[in-house]
Amino acid sequence: MSAAEITGEAIAVDVRGVRKSYGANEVLRGIDLTVRTGEVVAAIGPSGSGKSTLLRVLNHLETLDAGTVRIDGELIGYRLRRNVLHPLSDREVRRQRSHIGFVFQQFNLFPHLTALENVTLAPLSAQGRPRAGVEREARELLERVGIGELADVYPRRLSGGQQQRVAIARALALRPGVILFDEPTSALDPELVGEVLDVIRDLAHRGTALVIVTHEIGFAREVADTVVFLDAGAIVEQGPPADVLEHPRHPRTRAFLSRVR
Repeated sequence: MSAAEITGEAIAVDVRGVRKSYGANEVLRGIDLTVRTGEVVAAIGPSGSGKSTLLRVLNHLETLDAGTVRIDGELIGYRLRRNVLHPLSDREVRRQRSHIGFVFQQFNLFPHLTALENVTLAPLSAQGRPRAGVEREARELLERVGIGELADVYPRRLSGGQQQRVAIARALALRPGVILFDEPTSALDPELVGEVLDVIRDLAHRGTALVIVTHEIGFAREVADTVVFLDAGAIVEQGPPADVLEHPRHPRTRAFLSRVR
């Protein structure tokens, strides 16, 4: 039982015993992780440590070899029947994903759709919400991330930072209980990193659970409630930023931080 369960706190993400391999390469080795409602978790670690794979199993972009993932109490990707996990249909998995925000490294915007159309697509097609309300909310979200005047512009005419802010608005349009960020600044030119981090920093104060894979150690220190350090597919250390980043207990955490500072 997790600490959040013991204290009666609401749980947004609950990961238990998750394993994932690609052939002989075991990428995730028995991951346990609890994210409380409204908590910001920053996942750090060396390249190949399993950070991005962990995010992808949270919304079933990757299937599990073992373990379970629950988001807002719902088992993701499977149905439990008589203590046996049965895979959900593609349609049921798409329904689940439509309530989980995901912001990718490479933006993944549809090039033939405007910024507004990219934001409204999933709420209209996957959630079946009324168009008038969805479009009004989408325009408000684009304003909120600072690009309201670009609603009718196509992605090719947007800077990388602007495209990533469209991607964040798209995730928010799902009204998710949790948003997953996979290295949201890694594809950006250095001068654009700050504007995207400012948007995420604002989200961190609004009560949505965020799980952020990041190499921005200073940002993790400032924004996260919990920092998780992964290495070789396992969570080696986790705790408040002041503990993990300033006073790491594990030698592998200390070695990693000494290289990236």
